[in-house]
Amino acid sequence: MIVWLLFIGSLIVLPGSALLALRWAARTGQLEAFQKGALQIFDEEEPVGQMTDHFPGPDRLRRPKPATTGHGSRGDEKELPS
Repeated sequence: MIVWLLFIGSLIVLPGSALLALRWAARTGQLEAFQKGALQIFDEEEPVGQMTDHFPGPDRLRRPKPATTGHGSRGDEKELPS
């Protein structure tokens, strides 16, 4: 019986609090100007639409690992010719 009361109570309290939060956001202007907030992270050094950084780094610093055969569990891997 107590489990059902907690379940029914949570069905009322959780959506009710979500609606109150949505009402607060709408009244205080939190839902306006999404685009302006999204563009705040850009400046002259990092303009919109231009990639200025690389992950995990510049291509010249990456070294490819040699290809191997086998599963690697027996220790008898062989390098493939490049």
